[in-house]
Amino acid sequence: MKIGFLFAGQGTQSVGMGKELYDTYSEAKEVFDSVKLDYDVKELCFNGPKETLDDTAYSQSAILTTSMAIANVVKSKGIDPDYVCGLSLGEYSALCYAGAFSVNEAANIVRKRGQIMANALPKGTSKMVAVMNFDKDIIKETCEEVKSEGVCEIANYNSPAQIVITGEVKAVDKACEILKEKGARRLIPLNVSGAFHSSLLEEASMELNEVLGKYEINKPSIPVLYNVTGGEYDGDIKEILTKQIKSSVYFMQMVEYMIDKDVEAFVEIGPGKVLKGFVRKINKNIPVYSVEDNKSLEEMIGALK
Repeated sequence: MKIGFLFAGQGTQSVGMGKELYDTYSEAKEVFDSVKLDYDVKELCFNGPKETLDDTAYSQSAILTTSMAIANVVKSKGIDPDYVCGLSLGEYSALCYAGAFSVNEAANIVRKRGQIMANALPKGTSKMVAVMNFDKDIIKETCEEVKSEGVCEIANYNSPAQIVITGEVKAVDKACEILKEKGARRLIPLNVSGAFHSSLLEEASMELNEVLGKYEINKPSIPVLYNVTGGEYDGDIKEILTKQIKSSVYFMQMVEYMIDKDVEAFVEIGPGKVLKGFVRKINKNIPVYSVEDNKSLEEMIGALK
């Protein structure tokens, strides 16, 4: 059976994440204990405070560390993926799993990425809104229509039921107004510090490129699918990660790509069950198992072994 691993993105964090597996499995303990950052990642993941854990500057490295601890336990159980990918931040976890860099390197890279993103845009000047159950082409067309108001672009193609728009407040608000007139019923503002995955992050992408330039990135040992392409990519990984921060995320297309390549089951790795929800909207016939604690781990093993 072909399996795809999906690594969690930002916003999935919760206080206590990873602790149960850390207390139970040496493979999880090994990961948490190996990560050296300028703060105690284990303490933050297990005990909070929530306000710090929710801060982009900290949450990215905390989620990545937790995801890699979970992945290490899953690997020890003999469950190996044929493809890996992740949602935005999760792409770094996917690359780390595929051997592009060590866990400690990955955690330090996304610590810097989180800080860059947290400080990228002046507070209150930009926003992101999830448009639910609406045609992606009409959403794209509407973003084009409001160009005179400022930047408004598609940030995420998460599933047929959720497309996220991103950009400057005035332009995004105008787009939401027009989308409602066109029949969109549910528009949900996201609790983020800025317009991620938009061209407004051009400067931030250059800063990130400098950070990435300090690391040796190895060729992945298993196929990785990329947010920017929606599929595989054989070029410079530094270049595609630099682009990723300011480009649309093609998560739905990555899942469809794996299904086309005969993947028969997905395992979501990391805190939360967000990606499981997306996959079910993309293709309800493919089983998805979210692994974040002992119970969900046992359920996944029981189903796949």
